Amino acid sequence: MSTAAALSPETMAIVKASAPALQSHGLAITQRMYERLFVDTDIKALFDQAAQESGEQPKRLAAAILAYAQNIDKLQNLTPAVERMVARHVETGVKAEHYPHVANALLPAIRDVLGAEAATDELLAAWGEAYWFLANILIGKERELYDAAA
Repeated sequence: MSTAAALSPETMAIVKASAPALQSHGLAITQRMYERLFVDTDIKALFDQAAQESGEQPKRLAAAILAYAQNIDKLQNLTPAVERMVARHVETGVKAEHYPHVANALLPAIRDVLGAEAATDELLAAWGEAYWFLANILIGKERELYDAAA
Protein backbone atom coordinates (compact mmCIF):
# COMPACT_ATOMS: atom_id res chain seq x y z
CA MET A 1 0.00 0.00 0.00
CA SER A 2 1.58 3.28 -1.01
CA THR A 3 1.59 6.10 1.46
CA ALA A 4 1.43 9.76 0.50
CA ALA A 5 2.71 11.33 3.71
CA ALA A 6 3.74 8.98 6.47
CA LEU A 7 2.12 9.03 9.87
CA SER A 8 4.35 10.37 12.63
CA PRO A 9 6.04 7.82 14.91
CA GLU A 10 4.13 9.40 17.82
CA THR A 11 0.77 8.87 16.12
CA MET A 12 1.66 5.30 15.23
CA ALA A 13 2.72 4.58 18.83
CA ILE A 14 -0.49 6.06 20.30
CA VAL A 15 -2.75 4.22 17.84
CA LYS A 16 -0.89 0.93 18.33
CA ALA A 17 -1.10 1.34 22.13
CA SER A 18 -4.89 1.71 21.82
CA ALA A 19 -5.26 -1.78 20.28
CA PRO A 20 -6.03 -3.56 23.60
CA ALA A 21 -8.84 -1.07 24.35
CA LEU A 22 -10.17 -1.60 20.82
CA GLN A 23 -10.02 -5.35 21.26
CA SER A 24 -12.18 -5.03 24.40
CA HIS A 25 -14.50 -2.20 23.30
CA GLY A 26 -14.33 -2.07 19.49
CA LEU A 27 -17.82 -3.41 18.90
CA ALA A 28 -19.36 -0.94 21.36
CA ILE A 29 -17.43 1.86 19.63
CA THR A 30 -18.63 0.91 16.14
CA GLN A 31 -22.22 0.43 17.33
CA ARG A 32 -22.09 3.90 18.90
CA MET A 33 -20.47 5.32 15.76
CA TYR A 34 -23.30 3.99 13.58
CA GLU A 35 -25.90 5.45 15.99
CA ARG A 36 -24.23 8.83 15.56
CA LEU A 37 -23.78 8.41 11.79
CA PHE A 38 -27.33 7.27 11.08
CA VAL A 39 -28.86 10.45 12.45
CA ASP A 40 -28.28 11.50 8.80
CA THR A 41 -30.84 9.47 6.83
CA ASP A 42 -29.02 10.05 3.51
CA ILE A 43 -25.90 8.43 4.94
CA LYS A 44 -27.93 5.66 6.56
CA ALA A 45 -29.40 4.84 3.13
CA LEU A 46 -25.90 3.96 1.83
CA PHE A 47 -25.60 1.08 4.29
CA ASP A 48 -26.96 -2.45 4.11
CA GLN A 49 -29.45 -2.29 6.99
CA ALA A 50 -29.69 -6.08 7.22
CA ALA A 51 -25.94 -6.16 7.95
CA GLN A 52 -26.49 -3.45 10.55
CA GLU A 53 -29.37 -5.21 12.27
CA SER A 54 -27.60 -8.58 12.31
CA GLY A 55 -24.60 -6.85 13.89
CA GLU A 56 -22.38 -8.06 11.03
CA GLN A 57 -21.30 -4.60 9.81
CA PRO A 58 -20.38 -3.20 13.26
CA LYS A 59 -18.37 -6.41 13.91
CA ARG A 60 -16.58 -6.13 10.55
CA LEU A 61 -15.73 -2.49 11.15
CA ALA A 62 -14.54 -3.18 14.71
CA ALA A 63 -12.25 -5.93 13.35
CA ALA A 64 -10.96 -3.61 10.62
CA ILE A 65 -10.21 -0.81 13.10
CA LEU A 66 -8.41 -3.26 15.40
CA ALA A 67 -6.37 -4.64 12.47
CA TYR A 68 -5.46 -1.08 11.49
CA ALA A 69 -4.30 -0.28 15.02
CA GLN A 70 -2.27 -3.48 15.25
CA ASN A 71 -0.67 -2.97 11.82
CA ILE A 72 -0.31 0.82 11.73
CA ASP A 73 3.47 0.39 11.49
CA LYS A 74 3.22 -2.27 8.74
CA LEU A 75 0.33 -1.19 6.54
CA GLN A 76 1.38 -3.52 3.70
CA ASN A 77 -0.26 -6.29 5.80
CA LEU A 78 -3.61 -4.59 5.20
CA THR A 79 -3.42 -4.29 1.40
CA PRO A 80 -5.90 -7.16 0.67
CA ALA A 81 -8.40 -5.79 3.21
CA VAL A 82 -8.07 -2.28 1.78
CA GLU A 83 -8.68 -3.57 -1.75
CA ARG A 84 -11.86 -5.34 -0.58
CA MET A 85 -13.01 -2.21 1.25
CA VAL A 86 -12.41 -0.03 -1.82
CA ALA A 87 -14.37 -2.42 -4.06
CA ARG A 88 -17.25 -2.54 -1.56
CA HIS A 89 -17.29 1.26 -1.20
CA VAL A 90 -17.46 1.74 -4.99
CA GLU A 91 -20.17 -0.94 -5.25
CA THR A 92 -22.29 0.90 -2.65
CA GLY A 93 -21.63 4.44 -3.87
CA VAL A 94 -19.41 5.73 -1.06
CA LYS A 95 -17.84 9.04 -2.09
CA ALA A 96 -15.10 11.29 -0.72
CA GLU A 97 -17.69 13.62 0.82
CA HIS A 98 -18.93 10.82 3.10
CA TYR A 99 -15.63 10.42 4.95
CA PRO A 100 -15.96 13.54 7.14
CA HIS A 101 -19.31 12.23 8.41
CA VAL A 102 -17.69 8.98 9.49
CA ALA A 103 -14.83 10.82 11.21
CA ASN A 104 -17.34 13.06 13.00
CA ALA A 105 -19.18 9.96 14.24
CA LEU A 106 -16.20 7.70 14.99
CA LEU A 107 -13.99 9.99 17.05
CA PRO A 108 -16.74 11.05 19.51
CA ALA A 109 -17.88 7.41 19.69
CA ILE A 110 -14.42 6.43 20.93
CA ARG A 111 -14.75 8.97 23.73
CA ASP A 112 -18.39 7.98 24.43
CA VAL A 113 -17.36 4.36 24.98
CA LEU A 114 -13.90 4.66 26.54
CA GLY A 115 -14.63 7.79 28.57
CA ALA A 116 -12.69 11.06 28.61
CA GLU A 117 -9.99 9.67 30.91
CA ALA A 118 -8.97 6.93 28.45
CA ALA A 119 -9.97 8.72 25.23
CA THR A 120 -7.78 11.75 25.81
CA ASP A 121 -7.46 14.64 23.38
CA GLU A 122 -4.06 13.19 22.44
CA LEU A 123 -5.59 9.78 21.63
CA LEU A 124 -8.41 11.32 19.59
CA ALA A 125 -5.97 13.56 17.71
CA ALA A 126 -3.81 10.52 16.86
CA TRP A 127 -6.87 8.55 15.71
CA GLY A 128 -8.05 11.57 13.70
CA GLU A 129 -4.69 11.70 11.92
CA ALA A 130 -4.70 7.92 11.40
CA TYR A 131 -8.30 7.99 10.15
CA TRP A 132 -7.60 10.67 7.54
CA PHE A 133 -4.38 8.96 6.48
CA LEU A 134 -6.30 5.77 5.67
CA ALA A 135 -9.33 7.66 4.33
CA ASN A 136 -7.14 9.49 1.82
CA ILE A 137 -5.71 6.16 0.59
CA LEU A 138 -9.26 4.78 0.21
CA ILE A 139 -10.54 7.94 -1.48
CA GLY A 140 -7.68 7.84 -4.01
CA LYS A 141 -8.18 4.17 -4.84
CA GLU A 142 -11.97 4.60 -5.03
CA ARG A 143 -11.54 7.57 -7.40
CA GLU A 144 -9.40 5.36 -9.69
CA LEU A 145 -12.17 2.73 -9.82
CA TYR A 146 -14.91 5.32 -10.38
CA ASP A 147 -12.86 6.92 -13.18
CA ALA A 148 -12.17 3.53 -14.79
CA ALA A 149 -15.89 2.71 -14.73
CA ALA A 150 -16.92 6.09 -16.19
